[in-house]
Amino acid sequence: MVGSYAKALVMTADRIPTPGETLIGRDFRGTFGGKGSDMAVQAARLGAAVSYLGVVGDDGHGAELRDLLEHEGVDLGGLRVAPGTPTGVGFIVKDTAGSNVIVVDPGANAGFSTADVDAAAELVRAADVALAQLEIPLGTALHALALARAAGVTTILNPAPAVDLRHTDLTCVDVLTPNEHEAKVALGLWPDDVVPAEDLGRRLLALGPRAVIITLGESGALVITAEHVTEVAPVRVAVVDSNGAGDGFNAALAVALGEGRDLAAAARFAGTVAALCCEHWETVPSYQDRATVEAFLAANLTTTATSPTTTTTTEARR
Repeated sequence: MVGSYAKALVMTADRIPTPGETLIGRDFRGTFGGKGSDMAVQAARLGAAVSYLGVVGDDGHGAELRDLLEHEGVDLGGLRVAPGTPTGVGFIVKDTAGSNVIVVDPGANAGFSTADVDAAAELVRAADVALAQLEIPLGTALHALALARAAGVTTILNPAPAVDLRHTDLTCVDVLTPNEHEAKVALGLWPDDVVPAEDLGRRLLALGPRAVIITLGESGALVITAEHVTEVAPVRVAVVDSNGAGDGFNAALAVALGEGRDLAAAARFAGTVAALCCEHWETVPSYQDRATVEAFLAANLTTTATSPTTTTTTEARR
């Protein structure tokens, strides 16, 4: 896991505010955040041996991350503590329907450099799968994935938060995993541009990745390669909170690919893990262990894709 961590400062409101609007919130709490640490925890709970590369500050928030990952059994050999630098922080507003808005100050994550990756190069080369996202500098993420791929490691880039990737060489990426919004931003499109997901995926393939998986919320996901397009049906659950679903999807995808599943089967497994986290509040507390996921799969072997009950989702919100 080429990671990021940000202390999550969360409150709930009846709805998401519009620009310039002030609402009264409630239930303020601090919890674990950051896409990298989310993914590391979910992967570890699914039974993977996980090494974490990243940077935190020498403050209480950074100490909380170290304690969390040690508790989850994640190897911290690639974690650097930056003296005098604050750990990243994220502000999250949730509504009662399960949606959220998020603003992140990267803090120490912004100082995660290629030199940090090189210092942990042996961890990268020894992996089955390397997974990175963009709460760290893009150059650092791509350097890590290039190092990994040169060693025969499968590489995944979750391009979130969304950035324009039109002038970026993504040939070090085996699987690119945006949601529809992130796919449009990566291609320089407006969020309200009407472009079919398959078309978005094919345009992204032109940037160099070997495959693209676009998560589609209530519609599941689309796996796109040069040879095939595969629809992945959504998993039906009663949604409480979608925060963390995207990170859960990516972590589970990495675990499944590391176990040797093909891309479509890995995406189906990842969709189940992402959906199960939506049944619970927050990120880390919502992530289920392998036994729970396998029990759900066994119980829903024939009904997962066809149940008419409350939806969702492989929606990649964080």
